[in-house]
Amino acid sequence: MRPIVPVLLASLLPWPSMAGAQALSEYGIEGMHVVSTPAGEGHASVSADGQRIVWGSIDREGGAGGMDLWQAVLREGRWQDPTPLALNTRDNEFDPMLSPDGRWLYFYSNRRGGHGGDDLYRAPVLADGAFGPPVNLGEGVNTAGDEWAPMPGPDGDSLLFASDGHGGQGRHDLFVARWDGAAFSAPTPLPGAVNTPADEFDAAWLGDGATLVFARSERANESPVQVFVSQCDGATYGEAVAMALSFNTADRVTFAPAPDWSKPTELLVSGIARSPRAGKLDIYRTVSPKVTGQVGCLQAGVVPPTRVP
Repeated sequence: MRPIVPVLLASLLPWPSMAGAQALSEYGIEGMHVVSTPAGEGHASVSADGQRIVWGSIDREGGAGGMDLWQAVLREGRWQDPTPLALNTRDNEFDPMLSPDGRWLYFYSNRRGGHGGDDLYRAPVLADGAFGPPVNLGEGVNTAGDEWAPMPGPDGDSLLFASDGHGGQGRHDLFVARWDGAAFSAPTPLPGAVNTPADEFDAAWLGDGATLVFARSERANESPVQVFVSQCDGATYGEAVAMALSFNTADRVTFAPAPDWSKPTELLVSGIARSPRAGKLDIYRTVSPKVTGQVGCLQAGVVPPTRVP
């Protein structure tokens, strides 16, 4: 179970003191009453042309059941026409991520026919803007455990994701799989000190892998959850520091940092702010952390792959 579910209870907690809070650059809530609603909404992805946003909902009415994926389109400068995706099932679909080239929608699901627990899938983006049939990414990445938060890499050949089924330092760790000509396979842990005995998930690369943003939960399947930033020294990721965001505190729930492919300097993040606030869990827009690391961590210790189709 994702540790975001207890956020429905965490939303009732009193706000922590903001004394001494770090400086921050926040734009505010994303799509009030369309994307962010009284329901629990999280983990959003914007297409490279900026015309579509896809996100996950924990309990929004109108879906197929369980956690569902929704989308809205940009009209007159605003997100409009929120619609559940046809690929939703009565099981859980969550963690949507559109590929930078606009060809694929990645997500996880615990639908029947998988390898066990939550599996990673992708669906093609069709010419008319709809999505084709989802395909399980296979045993090269999926295990009997849970795989979350698929993030296609900037090189088009790599897939960053979280798993508790490939070994590692603790519960969920961050791994990179490479396209071998037929499938993503041979996942390896991210280099450096990012993975710990805690849960690490919801990771994204900034600046061709020079900077990493991700979520961490110290307690299994429980809140709090916090977003961290780590810089690459050219080979490994260094010490992770909490992202400067008003509600990204050690006793709240903040997760799913995701770059807006149409605005590279901006980041979408999910959590519960003091204001504005639409519901149990909302999606916000902020300035991306500064990329101060070096390129190299994405390529460290890997053989050049065959390009993904």
